[in-house]
Formats: sequence, C-alpha cells, structure tokens
Amino acid sequence: MAGDGQVTLGSQVVKSGARKVRKLLDGKILTGFAGSTADAMTLLEKFEDCLEQEKGDLMKGAVKLVKEWRTDKVLRKLEAMMLAADTETTLLLSGAGDVLEPEGSVAAIGSGGGYALAAGRALCEATKLSADAIAKRAIELASEICIYTNNNVIVETLGDK
Repeated sequence: MAGDGQVTLGSQVVKSGARKVRKLLDGKILTGFAGSTADAMTLLEKFEDCLEQEKGDLMKGAVKLVKEWRTDKVLRKLEAMMLAADTETTLLLSGAGDVLEPEGSVAAIGSGGGYALAAGRALCEATKLSADAIAKRAIELASEICIYTNNNVIVETLGDK
C-alpha cells in the first residue's frame, strides 16, 4: 500500500511529508487514509480497537468500524476514507456505510485516487513490476496530474516490520 505525503488546506500545501499509510496489529493489517487528517487519525485509532475486539478479523473489524462511523453522533461527522488490507483482502471503508472489496487488484482513494487507480491498473496489465513498485509509480503518475497529490510516496508492505 502506498500513499503520497501532501496535506492541503484549501489550495495551500501545509505539509508534504505526511504518513498516510500505517501498519496496525503488529504489521498484520495495512491502512491508508484520505481526507481530514485529524478525522483520519481518530478513525485509525477506532479501527485498531475494532480489529482488536474482533481478534484481527479484517472484515468483522471493518464492518464494526463503519457501523459505528455511520451511526455515532460524533463519528458520522468525520470526513475521511480508508483502505484496509491483510494478505487476502483489500477493503474500502467510508462514513456512508461502505465496506467494499474493490474489483481487480488495485484500489485507490483521495483526490488523486482516480488517476492512481487508472495508472495502477494499466501498470498491472502492461508490466511485470512488483505490487509495491506499481503502487509507488501509480501515485507518482497521479502527482503529475492532480494538484492535491505529491510524489513524496511512502510504501508499506505486509511481512516486514
């Protein structure tokens, strides 16, 4: 999973080296977020709690989070999206109640998500690059098009601590 480092307020870049991809549960789950930083950090903490309550089951933890995110008075005002993955499943989570398994082998969120998704799919079909190299390159290509995405890419993979 890869994420760019850009944080903006309106049309102003306020940080270029944010870490939008994190490992949870001792490196068993990868998460990435887009949207309001404080909201995303709140959701990451809540998601880790849900995962622990569900003994590391990604789907059950995701459903638990999204249900609370959608129905809780405070959480439902949070504006962010998340990707979460283990070695078998990738999920897109939203405050609208979505727990989706994206089609194909690429998923993307955020301002440059559409560009990164298209680039990632094309790279999967046209190259023999590794998954982490495809993720990194897809964001780099998105950063050339989307003003809210930069090429300061952080890549996290499962299996390395």
